[in-house]
Amino acid sequence: MLKVGLTGGIASGKSVVGEMFIGLGAHLVEADRIAHSLMQPGEAVYNEVVRHFGGGILNADGSVNRGKLAEMAFGPPGTDPASSRIAELNRIVHPAVIRSQEEWMQAIGLQNPDGVAVVEAALLIEAGAAKRFDRLIVVTCKTEQRAERFAARQKIDLESARREVSRRMAAQLPDEEKIRVADYVIDNSGSLDATRQQVQEVWQNLHNAPR
Repeated sequence: MLKVGLTGGIASGKSVVGEMFIGLGAHLVEADRIAHSLMQPGEAVYNEVVRHFGGGILNADGSVNRGKLAEMAFGPPGTDPASSRIAELNRIVHPAVIRSQEEWMQAIGLQNPDGVAVVEAALLIEAGAAKRFDRLIVVTCKTEQRAERFAARQKIDLESARREVSRRMAAQLPDEEKIRVADYVIDNSGSLDATRQQVQEVWQNLHNAPR
């Protein structure tokens, strides 16, 4: 089985690209969904996050309010990334997410030894997980496109989206650094058809790669 990491900055279009790979026959898991499940009440990660960040991040039913957690982790607009608490949050969440990813890939390998298992994760490189994969794909697009897509996704105005995208990008590696360690780069700045063509070309390479 081929283990593939799929990453890229905020609102670059990783999920769109991931869906295209699924359509071609890949198995895929999203690190964000894993993290969400690990932050359910009763989970060890949930307990640690609440211990570090306090009950103010919780909804009335005890579940984590991800918006409030993000605000507390990233700090108010204008916060220097070096003084934010995002690294503290990542130290709690990342190891458990990586373990879960490894278990998932192991299960896929038993189920489909000749398959392609894709892990989609925004902070895959930042979490130190890149070496766990046989191939690494980076999705990129223009900064203004990120803001437009984020605004549409979160249903907020464009200026607010620009500030939030800028704040979150400051906590991630620049695209240039991600591209340097990538095996494949998919430019999601153009049309969906253009992106799909790149995905198909990468898939052909992955499909033919030695297991």
